[in-house]
Amino acid sequence: MAEDKAAAAAPAPAAAPASGGSKTNIIYVVLIVINMFFLAGVGWMIYQGKKKDNAEPKIEHVIKGEHDTQEAEHKEEKQFIGKVVPLETFIVNLAGSKGRKVAKVMMELELKDNDGKNVADEIDKRKAQVRDIIIIILSSKKYEEVSNKEGIENLKNEIKDTINSFLTNGKISNVFFTEFIYN
Repeated sequence: MAEDKAAAAAPAPAAAPASGGSKTNIIYVVLIVINMFFLAGVGWMIYQGKKKDNAEPKIEHVIKGEHDTQEAEHKEEKQFIGKVVPLETFIVNLAGSKGRKVAKVMMELELKDNDGKNVADEIDKRKAQVRDIIIIILSSKKYEEVSNKEGIENLKNEIKDTINSFLTNGKISNVFFTEFIYN
């Protein structure tokens, strides 16, 4: 009996793996799973590429877009430009140049109302004030501020807004530079 108890209490020897077959099977399973994920990723990339190709515009879409753009440009050309009041030439020294940088500007003011008569009369009566404001604005600008397109657009808007701030019979809708020379 003591032997039976000792035999029962003694741990059974572990079964020896048959030539390492279980490790090889695990490696194969892991490689198969990795291969499946890789193939799924490649398939997803191909699907997204085809989806992107279908999203590119076709020739019909390009032609329609070009036609719409041309129609919009023709509508803009047909828009009426209001009455335009020309101003005399302005020659001013640019700020910070000590007289070495000079700007010569000729401009016209587009009036907002349809007949433009009231605003034109007011501008004519206040011509000295309008010229003074424009000279002050022009001479306060540095060469770097007016030597690019964005700076010139900002200058136009500043002149328009400043003159509109004291006009009472109408407004200026746009400022056109007919000549803008600086050195």
